[in-house]
Amino acid sequence: MTTKAYEQVAETLRGRVVAGELEPGQRLPTETALAAEYGVSRATVREALRLLAAQNLVRTAKGATGGSYVTRPSADHLSQSLSSGLGLLADTKDVSLEELLEARELLEVPAARLAALRRQEEDVERLRASIPSEPLRLGTDQQFVYNRDFHSVVIEASSNTLLLIAAQPVFSVLQRKLARASLGGRYHRAINDHHRAIADAIEAGDAEGAAGEMLAHLEYLRPFYEKAWQRARIRS
Repeated sequence: MTTKAYEQVAETLRGRVVAGELEPGQRLPTETALAAEYGVSRATVREALRLLAAQNLVRTAKGATGGSYVTRPSADHLSQSLSSGLGLLADTKDVSLEELLEARELLEVPAARLAALRRQEEDVERLRASIPSEPLRLGTDQQFVYNRDFHSVVIEASSNTLLLIAAQPVFSVLQRKLARASLGGRYHRAINDHHRAIADAIEAGDAEGAAGEMLAHLEYLRPFYEKAWQRARIRS
């Protein structure tokens, strides 16, 4: 398969970024200068920059200080991109609820185990801060923000970047679906109790206890997700 000219230019620039020759925040030469440097047209350079922008290696700004600037892909960027794609797959029913729940269990249970082994004092403090003392005084949106933050901290405390990238999109898609459901005070109280039990095990350094509490938490959530999915299917 023949590599197109813009792909060759993009690959060369990508290599320079990875090697550190081009640093984050550095402004790239103009399209005209890059075209002259690589012996291609400006249109080819423009396509190469678009490809790099899609990979979060370049950002383009307009105005007096405009131009193309080097960036570096981060875990958040990759996670957001995966979340968007996974959400589309779920909406088109190419990914089932069972697959999402299974993936979440495979990711978050080990994350809780690792968090108990690797957590720092700051992680424990953040876990505690993400459990509201009076959840029923909060609106639904606020309750879901606390819920999201708690699970994010657990995954971050595992100190495994790949787990973070993989788990966050799965959680985000499930969270979005569940947020549309009607959930009562009993549900939110139970979630808080589960989160405290997980946090206690992580703080104690109890790896198996943390994994077990996370598994029990996810199993509790399953019927709520199933109902939310069913309602969404009926509406569509």
